[in-house]
Amino acid sequence: MYHSYSGGGVTIDGPSFLVRKNVSESVSVSANYYVDMISGASIDVEATASPYSEQRDEYSVGADYLVEKTTLSVGYTNSSENDYQAETMAFGVSQTFFGDLSTLGLQISYGSDDVYRNGDDNFAAEAQHRRYTLSWNQILTQKLIAEVSVETVADEGFLNNPYRSVRFLDPSSGTGFSYQRELYPTTRNSDAVAIRAKYRLPYRAAVQSEYRRYADSWGIESDNLEFRYTHPLEEQDQWILEGKLRFYQQNGADFYSDLFPYVDATNFRARDKELSDFNTIAFGIGVSYVLPERWSLLNRKNSVNLYWDHILFDYDNFRDVTVHGPNSDILPGEEPAYQFGANVIRLFWSVWL
Repeated sequence: MYHSYSGGGVTIDGPSFLVRKNVSESVSVSANYYVDMISGASIDVEATASPYSEQRDEYSVGADYLVEKTTLSVGYTNSSENDYQAETMAFGVSQTFFGDLSTLGLQISYGSDDVYRNGDDNFAAEAQHRRYTLSWNQILTQKLIAEVSVETVADEGFLNNPYRSVRFLDPSSGTGFSYQRELYPTTRNSDAVAIRAKYRLPYRAAVQSEYRRYADSWGIESDNLEFRYTHPLEEQDQWILEGKLRFYQQNGADFYSDLFPYVDATNFRARDKELSDFNTIAFGIGVSYVLPERWSLLNRKNSVNLYWDHILFDYDNFRDVTVHGPNSDILPGEEPAYQFGANVIRLFWSVWL
């Protein structure tokens, strides 16, 4: 797969390779290599630093074991970049009931991160992440499938960006404000509930919907609503089209502010735009094509898939400080609210051997 994200002055792209193998009728193993190549400068970087580039390499392995109606899953992921190292272990179990009409699933994962700061050999921090997910999948009719899932996450340690800063009023500076480093709480507990449903339409198409509610101990609450439409063009499903529409809205963290009144104004402080009040609208289209046998690699089933999403970000209380210049007369806190659009592309080739 090739994936690409472009928006807000940042480009993230790279390849991904996934191999899955059935070792026997009851055991399946997989391995994945995923690369993020990051370049550019977001609005945070434009305000306080210079453009940069880096690469993140992620390796993951997993295995599934089927015992009658129970599936056991284990996984390990290692992510590495020049100032961040992360390891995650995951375990899951799912059990089907009532003639395979119902499926109960439980997933548990534990992550351990090492955080560094380039240019500062004395800085080193750690963070731990624990995630628990419980889900119930139910086939309600021949055409309708529904799922309910509950997720709880506990984060502990160094949870903020070691480079990002907050700004505060400073009449002695040329712009009327200055910067100091962010400071977050060392714990964060979050809960989310999601409801999903998929319905098969009479003309060999399907619609899918999802609603997700999130809340955490930092005061953030969010709602996510998504709709998908899938339409095969032929009986053999050689061409499949897909459309997506997603709405997201959240309120900011209790300790977030675009402009603090003075230095060290609060015990905790953040100016990460992802912790502010904001909303997004995303729409996307996709197409999958099963190649004819004469074009297929290794004379096996091959498919090519292309997906494109466009996301509009609209921040309510995060302001664009890049408008300040030598001749700017805009007062601190009166800058325009920040907004931007991003494009996400995924192109992948699958081969069944």
